[in-house]
Amino acid sequence: MNIANWIHAFRPADGPPPRTLGAFMRWALSGAWPALWLAAFFSAAAGTIEAGTAWLLGKVIDASTVLGPDGFFSAANLALILGAIAFFLIARPLLFGLSSSANAIIVQPNLNPLVLSRLHRWTLGQSVRFFDNDFAGRIAQKQMQTARAVTDVVVEMINVVAFALASLAGSVLLLVAIDWKIGLGFMVWLAGYFLMIRWFLPRIRKRSAARAGARAMVSGQIVDTITNIKTVKLFAHDEHEDRAALGAMGNFRRTALDFGYLAAGFRFCLMTLAGLLPVILLGWTLILWNQGVATQGDIVAAGAVAIRIAQMTGWVSFTLMAIYSSVGEIEDGIHTLTPRNRTENNPDATDLDVVKGGIVLKNLNFAYGREVGGISGVNLHIEPGQKIGIVGASGAGKSTLVALLLRLYETEGGTISIDGTDTSTVTQESLRRSISMVTQETAMFNRSAMDNIRYGRPEATDEEVFQAAREAEAHTFILDLEDHKGRTGYHAHLGERGVKLSGGQRQRIALARAILKNAPILILDEATSALDSEVEAAIQSALDRVMQGKTVLAIAHRLSTLTEMDRIIVMNQGRIVEDGSHEALLKQGGLYAQYWHLQSGGFLRTEAAE
Repeated sequence: MNIANWIHAFRPADGPPPRTLGAFMRWALSGAWPALWLAAFFSAAAGTIEAGTAWLLGKVIDASTVLGPDGFFSAANLALILGAIAFFLIARPLLFGLSSSANAIIVQPNLNPLVLSRLHRWTLGQSVRFFDNDFAGRIAQKQMQTARAVTDVVVEMINVVAFALASLAGSVLLLVAIDWKIGLGFMVWLAGYFLMIRWFLPRIRKRSAARAGARAMVSGQIVDTITNIKTVKLFAHDEHEDRAALGAMGNFRRTALDFGYLAAGFRFCLMTLAGLLPVILLGWTLILWNQGVATQGDIVAAGAVAIRIAQMTGWVSFTLMAIYSSVGEIEDGIHTLTPRNRTENNPDATDLDVVKGGIVLKNLNFAYGREVGGISGVNLHIEPGQKIGIVGASGAGKSTLVALLLRLYETEGGTISIDGTDTSTVTQESLRRSISMVTQETAMFNRSAMDNIRYGRPEATDEEVFQAAREAEAHTFILDLEDHKGRTGYHAHLGERGVKLSGGQRQRIALARAILKNAPILILDEATSALDSEVEAAIQSALDRVMQGKTVLAIAHRLSTLTEMDRIIVMNQGRIVEDGSHEALLKQGGLYAQYWHLQSGGFLRTEAAE
């Protein structure tokens, strides 16, 4: 078996992430514990052998002193010579090699992707509201920061803490074997060392968490600015954004200085304490040697242990400081990523099978958790294959209605049914697979044009992608694309959020994606708003073909695009106030007729409804 696979790097987590540190660590590392304990065992064995090195060195010194040059290399001393050679050439390299292999092959390459994949899966399942309330860059930073910090804590605990504890235990045994008083003095020194650690590290942990939070805010601020760089340029707000970034950086600098002052004090105390250890151990052993109790080999062994532990003290202490810093970052990540802001599938949810596409909204209410806003008391029956236009002023509830249909939010009252099935009883994935949607704010990935269109149906062939692009009037301009790496046509990348395309081109890519998906229910949210008249006419013709046999909900301010709909519903202040065909609503002389007569250039003057 390949030892690199002893930790399943992408194994799903068991349940949601807990919100306390210990439970979160168990959740993040579940399934990896056997491999981690094995790595810790090898590290501890390597630490124990360090004390054995000092013991063996002392034996060699004693033998050379007692036997002299001729006696030392005699047959009587062959066992010690061969034992020392085997120890330094076989046992020690083997143990350190096993420890290094466990860390470099089993633990480090697998732990970070294990934790990051679990956090990423959890974050993907959060509701839209979770992402609305935070910076995209900050969320991504927290995922990577937390996964890295968990990995660092575990790796350092194995490589340093397990090694150091085993080495200290072996050293205590060695010193007690020389004289119990030396062992007692060493343990008193250890007690002082641990008391210092106990005072400093919780404070380091707290200041590290503050520093991590400030660092994430810097990332969020910079990513937010870069994401909206065109707006920054258009409004000539370079200085404004610079001040905002400098404010975040200044806060990070203050938290970094607070951390630095504490770290400097920790280092000073540590070096003072480490310098005290050789004085205690060597001084006491020399006194015992003077009294005829200790040998010259004991002096060498005690000196080797004292210097090794003094050196290791600094190494271990700074590692512990790094561990506590990482723990602070983990706690900061827990605070950001683990809140349950989710739309969950019911435990017994089934897949939705849309055969006809009939939709029924019954007494639907949703106000985003507020007293007012959203929609209220909406009742709507849409026959299978019927094409519905939705009209209303900004804030009337049109987009909220669509978001609830897609179950991006849970309703606060009422039900939504498709083909007689309550959508709250089906899986969200199957519901959204049954609905194609093209929005005014088209979402593009920084991937190839082919990948962006194929996102509608990943298993589609290249020819099916080409055909969908032709129907969306996108094929011709796609062939002319070229990115900065020289990739052309369908292989050209579109830039972050499709910034390399015009608004009309992005919408045609989005239309091609929806055409390729070919779901039984189609939602158009200002789907042609960014197109010029000539392209819109061609797209409208393609849409007419695509809409055949589908249930369609089309939101539009340009009312001329809705005149051929079977029905048009008019929303106002979260309610449906009119429902009928274009001609019937004009004859009715109500709000729709008012919108129609107040249009200018085909656009709805929504402020007239105020």
